[in-house]
Amino acid sequence: MKKYTWGRKAIHSGRGQAIHSGHESRGEAPGRGQAIAPTMDAIPFHDVERGWSHFVHGRGDGLSSPWVGGRGLLAGRNKLRPYYMLITLLILLTACSGLSGTGNNGSATPAATLHSSSTDIATKPTPTQVDTCPDLVGYPASHTYCYTPHQFRVAYGVESLIEQGFTGKGQTVVDIVSFGSPTLQQDMDAFDRQFGLPPITLQIIAPLGTKTFDPASKDMQGWAGETTLDVQIIHAIAPDAGIVVLTSPVSETEGTIGLPEFLQLEQYALDHHLGNIVSQSWGASEVTLKDAVGQQEIQKWDTFFQKATTQQGITFFASSGDNGATDYSDLQATKLSPTATTSFPTDDPWVTSTGGTTITRNGTAIQEQAWNSNGGASGGGFSAFFPTPSFQKTLPSSIQNQLQNRRGVPDVAGAADPLTGLACDEAGQWFLSSGTSASAPLWAGLMAIANQMAGHPLGFINAALYKLAMSDHYTQDFRDITVGNNNVNAKGVVLTGYATAVGWDPVTGWGTPNAAKLLPDLIAATK
Repeated sequence: MKKYTWGRKAIHSGRGQAIHSGHESRGEAPGRGQAIAPTMDAIPFHDVERGWSHFVHGRGDGLSSPWVGGRGLLAGRNKLRPYYMLITLLILLTACSGLSGTGNNGSATPAATLHSSSTDIATKPTPTQVDTCPDLVGYPASHTYCYTPHQFRVAYGVESLIEQGFTGKGQTVVDIVSFGSPTLQQDMDAFDRQFGLPPITLQIIAPLGTKTFDPASKDMQGWAGETTLDVQIIHAIAPDAGIVVLTSPVSETEGTIGLPEFLQLEQYALDHHLGNIVSQSWGASEVTLKDAVGQQEIQKWDTFFQKATTQQGITFFASSGDNGATDYSDLQATKLSPTATTSFPTDDPWVTSTGGTTITRNGTAIQEQAWNSNGGASGGGFSAFFPTPSFQKTLPSSIQNQLQNRRGVPDVAGAADPLTGLACDEAGQWFLSSGTSASAPLWAGLMAIANQMAGHPLGFINAALYKLAMSDHYTQDFRDITVGNNNVNAKGVVLTGYATAVGWDPVTGWGTPNAAKLLPDLIAATK
């Protein structure tokens, strides 16, 4: 599958190569563990691998993205959701202050219960409020909105909870990836020093063995960037939550490739009680899973998800993809489907699907619209595999006409535009989080805080989310996204997608969180 870390800048890492980011994610750089940009149907950029100008269309071409200095959005799922922007000789040393326009992967470690899931009493001090972004090399001077962890938390209503001592303490988020990153702990340390976040020791476990990192492998570089983005976003949102990274020696791409290994990792996490929240910034197109083998694999996962959420108190998040209303149709992730589709596991009803937005700020005013610019767009649509779940059957008749007895995605959303994200560090180079790969760890961090507040794991939250969104609490709990769409114009495919609307829509779901109001209401709704 592809990683969904779209739109990250092509960082020239310490490995001396441009790092490709994952498929989804827009956020702000966490501590040490961790004017709206115009829509561009095609973005010119210099492809350093081929030495000639290219255009990145739609989301996730798997090509390096337009700006140098950050992780570019890597299209495809095997590709991480952010892509690296590569304009190799253009160096723009502009630090973004406010929202101005302008571990070593380590060796496998033995399994251990790292953090208890019991509530820890909220305590202070809170993380330092650093609101100056580091220099972003190669990002455009205008329409770039860099967020520090503090700014990111403020934007999503988290900061007031942090000030009350709700920091995710006593909770652990498990991140599922291929390969990991050889500099993960060092990068987290640098992230924490930059933003005054509490230090964290990442737990990196490879139950299935490891594969030697090859700096010449674009795939491994992409997963390294994805992993970096994931853990730093989680740490930025929930600074005291533990983070476990489970790595597979097999790259998850399309079809069933890499899925059995990921399922083993997730089962390992449950068997060893590693954490109650699982972040999945990757996915495989439904088009590549239609055969008997694909359906058998999905059934295994669905059974696993149902038991884990309803009997073991686990909450799963998955990015909705960076290719708008479509996704890949081949195992090599080079061709987009000419018809609308979505991906797995974001389509599974036991998983909370996270879409993407473009988040900008004018002074203290935050604005968001559906992400459909800078080489990518929020994945969203309707599943061909899963029928409408009970929690979506309460939606209005107008939406039922769209659903047509299909599971609709996403459920919620978060920052994903590669030019409006959290500042993250990889091997000494700063980039902005990007792609829906970034929205999954954002929500995973929020859930760590919610579990701490509740004093127990909330487990399956989709029914409660929809219950809240259909109530009078909606306008205070969510920022409804009513501008934009996820139309596709990429790789020779032109497809009319879906438009945002008041309430739920198949682009950004219910919208983005106002955590200070949402989390207490969510806890109450799950009782």
